[in-house]
Amino acid sequence: MKNRTSTYIVSGLIVLAIFGFAFKLFTDPLSILIMLATIALVGALIYFLVTRLTSSSSGRQQQRAFQKAAKRSKKRFQTKDANTSSKRSKIKSLASARNKKKDASHLTVIDGKKSRKKNRASF
Repeated sequence: MKNRTSTYIVSGLIVLAIFGFAFKLFTDPLSILIMLATIALVGALIYFLVTRLTSSSSGRQQQRAFQKAAKRSKKRFQTKDANTSSKRSKIKSLASARNKKKDASHLTVIDGKKSRKKNRASF
C-alpha cells in the first residue's frame, strides 16, 4: 500500500512538472533558454572545480612519466623494426647465395636419475 502511494505522488509531480514546463514554454520561452544556460554554466563550473580539487599532483606526474616512457619505447621499437627489416633483407640475400640447409641443432636431452629419491637430510 505504501509503495502504491509513493508511485502516485511521484507520477503526479512529474505530470505537474510537464504542465509547468509547457506553460512556461508558451508564455516566456526566453526565460527557459536563460535557465538552461545558467544550469549549463553552473554544471561546468562544478565539474571544473571537482576535477581540479580531486586530481592530485602526483597522479599528473605519474601520467606524464608514463607518456614519456611510452614515447621512448615507441621510438626504440620503431628503430629496431627499421633495423631488423634491413638486416633481414641482407640475411635473405646471403642465405639465397649460399643455398645451404642448416643441420639440426646439436642439443640433446639428458635423462636424469628420476627413480632415485633425494636424501632430504643432507639439505
